Amino acid sequence: MTQETLSTVQEAFNERRSIYALGNDLPVSSEAIVNMAERVLLHTPSSFNSQSSRLVVLFNDAHQKLWDITEAKLKEAVGDGDFSSTKQKLDGFRSAFGTVLFFEDEKVVKSLQGKFALYADKFPVWAQQTSAMHQYAMWVELRALNIGANLQHYNPLIDGDVAEAFDIPESWELIAQMPFGNIKAPAGEKTYQPVNERMKVIGLTD
Repeated sequence: MTQETLSTVQEAFNERRSIYALGNDLPVSSEAIVNMAERVLLHTPSSFNSQSSRLVVLFNDAHQKLWDITEAKLKEAVGDGDFSSTKQKLDGFRSAFGTVLFFEDEKVVKSLQGKFALYADKFPVWAQQTSAMHQYAMWVELRALNIGANLQHYNPLIDGDVAEAFDIPESWELIAQMPFGNIKAPAGEKTYQPVNERMKVIGLTD
């Protein structure tokens, strides 16, 4: 890996933010997004090499359908309450180019629980951690291509309808949704807690 590549990775790491002003005019092809998703699946680590993470990448009508489902379910939940701010937020997700859905395959998790009884209670936790790594890897990869994204969690409210709409296997548990698109407006300024309050360095030598 060249120093230039390392610099690009570091820049993407530093500049990754939650971007909500998203458009549908990507600087790369849809195929590039699919290739990226494949790379994330192949090269993101997982506990016991479980490879339990699953991705579904939605484009065009499928992307719109996801947010139609989400709006319908939220309207049911809100009832007669004010829906205007939620509607505005969902329209922002609709304006994006596509959405990545992150799942964990419970069949894989249960299989590992059966094989390694000593760690049975840990595998669901490790599966969530595995999913988080896939989410972050995808987020940084997108940012490296100058594509914005944010992460949403409308599960389990939308789980059943999403599974039916997109023919999702029964054992796949929905974890998160990541709309992505071109960056129409940058994220606001970020503040940081002091590093010395969040990190210890022990045993460092010159």
